[in-house]
Amino acid sequence: MSQNLTQRIKTAQIWDIPGGIHPPENKAQSLKDPIAEAPLPKQVILPLAMHIGAPAEPLVQVGDKVKTGQMVAEPKGLVSAAIHASISGTVTGIEDRPLAHSSGMSGPCIIIESDNQDDWVDLEPIDNFRDIDPATLVEKVRYAGLAGMGGAGFPTAVKLQPRHTIHTLILNGTECEPYITADHALMRERAEDVIQGALLMAYMVGEPEQILVGIEDNKPDAIEALQKAIDRAGDSRLSQRVFPTKYPSGGEKQLIQILTGKEVKSGGLPADLGILVQNVGSAVAAWEAITQGKPLVSRVTTLVGDALGRQNNYLARIGTPIADLLELAEIDRNKSDRVVVGGPMMGFTLLNDQVPVTKITNCLLVPSLKELPAPPPAQACIRCGLCAEACPASLLPQQLFWYAQVEDHDKLRDYNLFDCIECGACAYVCPSSIPLVQYYRAAKGDIRESEREKVKSDHARLRFEARKERLEKEAEEREAKRKARMEAAKAKQAASDSGKSSDGASDLVAAAMARVKQTSANPEETRLKLERQKKTFEERIEGIEAKIAEAESDDIKAKFSSQLKNTQKKLDGILEKLDSLENTASQEEIAPAPEKDAAAAAIERAKQKSEALAGMSESEKLKSTLASLKSRQEKAAAKVAEAQASGADTLEALKTGLGKIEEKILATEKQLTELGED
Repeated sequence: MSQNLTQRIKTAQIWDIPGGIHPPENKAQSLKDPIAEAPLPKQVILPLAMHIGAPAEPLVQVGDKVKTGQMVAEPKGLVSAAIHASISGTVTGIEDRPLAHSSGMSGPCIIIESDNQDDWVDLEPIDNFRDIDPATLVEKVRYAGLAGMGGAGFPTAVKLQPRHTIHTLILNGTECEPYITADHALMRERAEDVIQGALLMAYMVGEPEQILVGIEDNKPDAIEALQKAIDRAGDSRLSQRVFPTKYPSGGEKQLIQILTGKEVKSGGLPADLGILVQNVGSAVAAWEAITQGKPLVSRVTTLVGDALGRQNNYLARIGTPIADLLELAEIDRNKSDRVVVGGPMMGFTLLNDQVPVTKITNCLLVPSLKELPAPPPAQACIRCGLCAEACPASLLPQQLFWYAQVEDHDKLRDYNLFDCIECGACAYVCPSSIPLVQYYRAAKGDIRESEREKVKSDHARLRFEARKERLEKEAEEREAKRKARMEAAKAKQAASDSGKSSDGASDLVAAAMARVKQTSANPEETRLKLERQKKTFEERIEGIEAKIAEAESDDIKAKFSSQLKNTQKKLDGILEKLDSLENTASQEEIAPAPEKDAAAAAIERAKQKSEALAGMSESEKLKSTLASLKSRQEKAAAKVAEAQASGADTLEALKTGLGKIEEKILATEKQLTELGED
């Protein structure tokens, strides 16, 4: 850097953060050459969840032809991001594939086989973004599929719609973790796009008062390139803030404190302070999405480590199998036994190198066994306190470790576990080699899972209570209606008895007993009632006999025969009552007593019908069945009409029975038609 530039940058005030460490940087080996473009992959694997939030929803099907830049999955919900084809070709699968995750988990992916043409969709660039409404630009960014390129993966469009007024936009070019140089190379080679992307984002969030570019002092070539781009932009709000190298100064909250002196409170967001932080890679991607119409289909990824023959930064298509990039970088698998996604501090070891590059894959580290040896076995904590001194969030890692071991979730919350950025500084300085961050990550996962279970439990309890309240309310309403009916009956009886009783008193029980006596004392009403019952049971017997005749198996016939016996027995009882009533009243001739075994006679009649049907042709059987059904239909229709006229409670049941008979008639007529009978 020139002396003049160095002096200008040093005049800007910066602040320090607590804790922090200074691990070996190991950045020079991947910065010797410009960014190289990786060859088109033969196949890409596009996970539907390569961002924070809801997975995208597929828009394509297996067998579809797609072009580069075509949207193949749309965002689902507010916190989500679109996914685009990074090559042209054919969709060969939408299925679960292994993902770049520490657990080796699988997830739904869209697989595209290349046609080697790289045929792009028609792009829609915008010449002057200031001619477009900011909300429209944010929506365009949303459907361009942008997510935090620094590794967080939070959908960019969501951050560009803050709930508070933004007065400071910070562009994060810190890239503080060892080995990673993707942002460094991007700022060095595309500084103009970085600054223009910052101005674009400032326009989308309401033109904040200042735009700060934060960068560590170990990137002199990038600092110089950015400053020249800032000078050419000619915007007084733009300024570059260079500060001493210290890990993890690139954390969002840590960078805000370094550049502004303000601290984001526990559980708070930068937007609460009127501050928005975006990664330099996200700024370039936004600039391309708006001014060139290009969705996010590629990203710069650092390939570094002594086990690689060509350590460099590569512009790789999203979805490229990591194994392809490792071969491009001339991996020597005899030198290394692992591939780390991310840096040595916050990265994780891959279980399978066939997983794809995603929007947040900023580095692939392939160290030799000597370069990055496996950590020694963990020992007991010696309470040295070095972890607390190194923590950039001013937490108490030792206490968090203890409470994580015993799964004391309440204490972990009290000690602000979720303020931990998982930078690994505590584990780096621990003389006992305790993997502290692993305990914290596991504890966070347990707490989130317990909170999800609590939400489910609360929902279930609320549903139960709502149902209980509804049932109680319905019971109260029924009871109120019952009481109202009783009161109405009392009032009616009182009115009826007012002319007969000297004192006008109404006694519901006495009235009921009187009605029973009146009914008992009226033989004509009793006879009519018995006649109606007799008719009903005779019709039932006729119906059962028809069913016995139609039955095909002996088991079904036996079942209906049992019903027939019971029904006949009830009919016999009614006939006996009628005979007794007629004998007592001496009103008309005594009806002949029913046969002692009327049920047996009815069964015999049914057997005769069945035997008659057995000697018939198929057509004759159907005609006989149809005639029987039509007879039953007439009787059932008469019952429905009678119930409708009297307003009987059995109306619906009778209608249902009539409907079933009519269905059987239609089915029988259809069978006759199929046999050629009219």
